[in-house]
Amino acid sequence: MLTRKQLELLDFIQKRMARDGVPPSFDEMKDALDLRSKSGIHRLITALEERGFIRRLAHRARALEILKLPESLERAAESPAAAPSPAPGFTPKVIAGDKTDPPRGALEVTVSAMELPVMGRIAAGVPIEAIAQVSHHVAVPGSMLSGKGEHYALEVKGDSMIEAGINDGDIVVIRSQGTAENGDIVVALVEDHEATLKTYHRRGGMIALEAANPAYETRILRDDQVKVQGRLVGLIRSY
Repeated sequence: MLTRKQLELLDFIQKRMARDGVPPSFDEMKDALDLRSKSGIHRLITALEERGFIRRLAHRARALEILKLPESLERAAESPAAAPSPAPGFTPKVIAGDKTDPPRGALEVTVSAMELPVMGRIAAGVPIEAIAQVSHHVAVPGSMLSGKGEHYALEVKGDSMIEAGINDGDIVVIRSQGTAENGDIVVALVEDHEATLKTYHRRGGMIALEAANPAYETRILRDDQVKVQGRLVGLIRSY
């Protein structure tokens, strides 16, 4: 039998995985359960793993797999209208490159796919020259596409967004748009010739392009030096 906190955490993980394709971060779990530190999350995850509800996968960020759900959560999952709205914020949606058979009892979702153009490489580090031509196409699930706008994909170069779960060599899915909200991860065109992938923050008449790696400094630029080219809505990774 699970404790209330264990059940709350398993419910939160299941809903975020159903929505985004990957588990939430430990910080998101901590905030969702209103805990003061991530050590409490570690203890809850260990307890769920010992009871056979989840499994941790070695050497992968955010690597949790749901093996089974209690009956109460299974009924809730079958009635999405009764489920609460997901927590705000972006979590990359990850698709493994090689398909493997899921463990017995694991949840599996089938989605339709569509092709997007890969418009070259985007820097997640020091900005590189802007990319404006298609290098190849990539298939992505239709559920990953956000809204009715145009979408395209870029290959990530660099490690400045690694703490946001975005690694060198990943393919990011971008919805084309010219505006952004604070906290969005965006493709930013700097001074009309450098393209970079960063977290966007507006501070008065200035724009901060923030990395997700302490080794990189936040770039502060005038708003006329930065053009938003799109917002990150998904991520594809091959293992």
